[in-house]
Amino acid sequence: MEEKLVITGERRLSGEITTAGAKNSVLKQMAAALLLPGTVCLRNVPSLNDVYSMIEILEFLGAKVKFKNNFLEIDSADISGSFAPHELVNKSRASFNVIGPLLARFHEARVALPGGCQIGARRLDLHEKGLKLLGANIKLDQGYMIAQATKLRGTKIYLDLPSNGATENIMVASVLAEGETVIENTACDPEIADLANFLNAMGANIQGAGTHQITIKGISQKDLKSIEYIPIPDRLEACTYLIGAISTGGDITINNVEPEHIKAATSKLEEIGVEISYPKPNTLYAKANGRRFNSLNISTGWFPGFPTDLQPIITVPLTIAGGTSTIKENIYDDRFGHTNELIRLGADIKINNNVAVIKGVESLSGTKIVAEDIRGGAGLVIAGLIASGTTEITGLDHIDRGYEHIVQKFNLLGAKIKRTKSVSVESTEKELKTKSPKTVN
Repeated sequence: MEEKLVITGERRLSGEITTAGAKNSVLKQMAAALLLPGTVCLRNVPSLNDVYSMIEILEFLGAKVKFKNNFLEIDSADISGSFAPHELVNKSRASFNVIGPLLARFHEARVALPGGCQIGARRLDLHEKGLKLLGANIKLDQGYMIAQATKLRGTKIYLDLPSNGATENIMVASVLAEGETVIENTACDPEIADLANFLNAMGANIQGAGTHQITIKGISQKDLKSIEYIPIPDRLEACTYLIGAISTGGDITINNVEPEHIKAATSKLEEIGVEISYPKPNTLYAKANGRRFNSLNISTGWFPGFPTDLQPIITVPLTIAGGTSTIKENIYDDRFGHTNELIRLGADIKINNNVAVIKGVESLSGTKIVAEDIRGGAGLVIAGLIASGTTEITGLDHIDRGYEHIVQKFNLLGAKIKRTKSVSVESTEKELKTKSPKTVN
């Protein structure tokens, strides 16, 4: 039976939360742990469906994994193979990041093409290009990428686009390559730098991560060592609760946040009238001046630009802002699916190719809506918080992939959200058919 969120709207949020480790760091570090025939430990790991999906893959490969109280231990000493099947990789796009470390360690890998949120084309040709330049033979066969290499050798690689996944997979594979690898036009996201710091702590020699050029000097596997590591805070989680609170006209204190990582978002929030300060290191305080915001023009871009992952979330307060806002989506070609559900709530949004035009309305009204991806789902939760009446959201599997205890955290701020079972029309009809008809006298 499907679950749903039942949200009572129009409640002003106020309070304090602490963010977990960044999902997009944790998942890539879990995959990179496969390089080491030993133990890696990660702290402050969020309890997410995507994390459990990655654990399934690691265990399928032969790793021993323990996960309790946000502490994750991965022992990859006895990895038994380099094959990752479709039914596991299909659950999360980040799962494809096992191909780099598996190829580096075993000189071969057979990994299914990835799944994840359906938000548009997400290219794998850059992964293929980079691994080929390192010396691997690559073949696509029946939904799998098959990579083989007698030896990986350092080289110069230029990425046509600053792809996060390609940057990560090539960087990890290069750790054990012979000689020096230089990757140009790389993604600059904080999670890329965090992955490099994680690898360097293990013994790798990586410089430049966080810029558009990364240099990796190859090492021997025997130079790698076991480590315990704390990933960076999740900037997307922090911004979700920040936008959620101010959308209700409230205020919020967020602990465990890196101000530089969320600058693109906070600068836009200040434009719409939100007061933001940093009372102490790694702590943010934000306060809304009422619930009628200024309009905005946003164009998503690669870091340090405005994150595409926050586009579905920042849309929500703009639905009740004064005037007309525009959001231009430059990263993915199909990332406005959430707007159909916002329109059902009463938003005035028109899509023209890759631009959303949002005309602010007085208020939204609760109804039944469906989450279709992680960040769009989070945006719909916020929409339910500001809408009048009751909003019911299904499709929670998507939200659970990216947010740990989202109901508890929002309720801690004063929201009224209940997670309960949702009875589908099909199951109701089936139940009626199985019941014996009553006798009428």
